[in-house]
Amino acid sequence: MNRIREIRLKKGISGPELAEKLEITPQYLYGFEKETRTLSADMASKIASIFEVSVDYLLGRTDNHEDAHHVPEWANQKDKRDFKKMLEEDEPIMFDGVPVSDEDKEKIKRVIEAMFWDAKEKNKKTYGRKKTTDE
Repeated sequence: MNRIREIRLKKGISGPELAEKLEITPQYLYGFEKETRTLSADMASKIASIFEVSVDYLLGRTDNHEDAHHVPEWANQKDKRDFKKMLEEDEPIMFDGVPVSDEDKEKIKRVIEAMFWDAKEKNKKTYGRKKTTDE
């Protein structure tokens, strides 16, 4: 079974519901699920983000769901939205004036993701509210 369909059914999301979130038609989505339509890096990233998994997991490159699109436990909804917005910008990634391949873009995104969460965690520890617990 196609992993997109598998995750969608597991999460209880209908085809039309997922298609609406992706701003595509259900028929277009079913093309991805039936593997009759090629999945772009951008669309794979959007679907992975909705399912909260990595693109590698979504595409079946890894079976490790924990390794997939790891979001730290301390991250709140605003943190997740900020990162999602950053990754979904429609600007091409260039290096020394040369476009970066889709495969390399995914690698770069994973590195940036790790750096982003590390910086967020350090900022929260340095500038965030201090939690107090009554024992």
